[in-house]
Amino acid sequence: MASAASSGLIAGFTALCVAELVAAAVRPESGPVTAVGGAVIDRTPAAVKDFAVRNFGTDDKLVLQLGILVLLAVFAMAVGVLALRHRWTGAAAVLVFGVVGAVSAAGRPEGRPGDVLPSVVGAFVAAGVLYLLAGRLLAPPPAAGETDGVAPGAFDRRGFVIAATATAAASAGAGLLGRRLQESRLAGVSASRGGVTLPAPASPAPAIPGGADLGLRGLSSFTTPNKDFYRVDTALVVPRVDAGRWRLRIHGKGVARPVTLSFQDLLERELVERDITLTCVSNQVGGPYVGNARWIGVRLADLLGEAGVKPPSKGGPADQLVARSVDGMTIGTPVEKVMDGRDALLAVGMNGEPLPFDHGFPVRMVVPGLYGYVSACKWIQDIELTTFDAYDAYWVERDWSREAPVKTQSRIDTPRPFAAPRPGTVPVAGVAWAQHRGIARVEVRVDGGEWHTARLAAEAGRDTWRQWVWEWPATTGHHTLEVRATDRTGATQTDERVGTVPDGATGWHSVVVDVT
Repeated sequence: MASAASSGLIAGFTALCVAELVAAAVRPESGPVTAVGGAVIDRTPAAVKDFAVRNFGTDDKLVLQLGILVLLAVFAMAVGVLALRHRWTGAAAVLVFGVVGAVSAAGRPEGRPGDVLPSVVGAFVAAGVLYLLAGRLLAPPPAAGETDGVAPGAFDRRGFVIAATATAAASAGAGLLGRRLQESRLAGVSASRGGVTLPAPASPAPAIPGGADLGLRGLSSFTTPNKDFYRVDTALVVPRVDAGRWRLRIHGKGVARPVTLSFQDLLERELVERDITLTCVSNQVGGPYVGNARWIGVRLADLLGEAGVKPPSKGGPADQLVARSVDGMTIGTPVEKVMDGRDALLAVGMNGEPLPFDHGFPVRMVVPGLYGYVSACKWIQDIELTTFDAYDAYWVERDWSREAPVKTQSRIDTPRPFAAPRPGTVPVAGVAWAQHRGIARVEVRVDGGEWHTARLAAEAGRDTWRQWVWEWPATTGHHTLEVRATDRTGATQTDERVGTVPDGATGWHSVVVDVT
């Protein structure tokens, strides 16, 4: 029984390795694990997606892929046992693997006809492998006149071990070759990013004022380094787009002059540089999915205006801009917000360098004041003007709101939860954000008592977060610290705890500490 299960595992391993090799000739996104994982993500309810992000963070994709591999291993072992009793049926059952992978690949929004090949080829080769290995597990018939052949009920152990070892080695070789071919293919794309030199912006960002970063230990820095900037998206394989081949098409309702732009076209335009804080709608109260960076790019409103687009307030027929990514993601943004004068950008740079691949190279959208799922399309390749009534973007189809301005929020960075500071003056510090409105006041209280006004760091702009600190005269004991912020419209964040679905979480962030 154990040998039969192992034969199934080897067949499954073969399927994955052969598929990896074929995917190198098609494209990395066509691999069966990636295709099935993408299909699972597409069909995951909003509440489950929110649970995954909340509990696994940026490792949610790794957890999903490991889960798929575990299920595949269980399926492969079961098929191996089946093949021991029904050789042809077991081999045919392996083809189910190919069908699932092929259907998943073909059903992806960005799917191409050739994407079915890795799953199909891998499954057929694995079916042949299982058929052969199962044959080694069956007792050979004794030759006429022989009395010392393999005993009835035994199997060709030596032949099975040799066949299984050779198959596993060949499969591993195919998988490694496929990985090397993919790496070689992507090397040119990496070189295209390495060859980008960002021009000096015609409109540079204002200097960050002294005092914008309080420099306190444990407090998030004013500018988030690229390596630490949060990443929340649905891409199991980060798209690698060659900047030289990249094109952006602007078309649709109310577009008098459709436009197709190259990356070089954008670099040759007037570039602006701005400090803008981005926030993910999946950010829980006090969560980590918020970051501030210095972006450089082209004003999106200028491009739309040149194409003849008018906002609804000026008689334009389109109220929604649908941005499409190379990985099939669609993000719907209000046209009015993009063209109301805010620094909505097609960004090409982040913190002084070309966009990292993880954050949308070569071009992404950045719209201050809106949650990322309705504004921050990475790896963008198409912009269509339409209406909210005519089209529901990816996340709207999954029960998230059509429009989602960032809610006023604040977070305690230090002291950390369950910290044990000494009695005396303890700096309680953190960040607050209300992009495109700005932060006017932050208050802290202890154990439900009176609110104390925190000292705000210098304001770098209304589109960035703002640091704050309150010097707490801490006394011995178990204490709960809470924070709330008020934006420049006079609105104070509510204490009502609401989850992230459908348009962002609300509530006061709190931290429990023991002063000893």
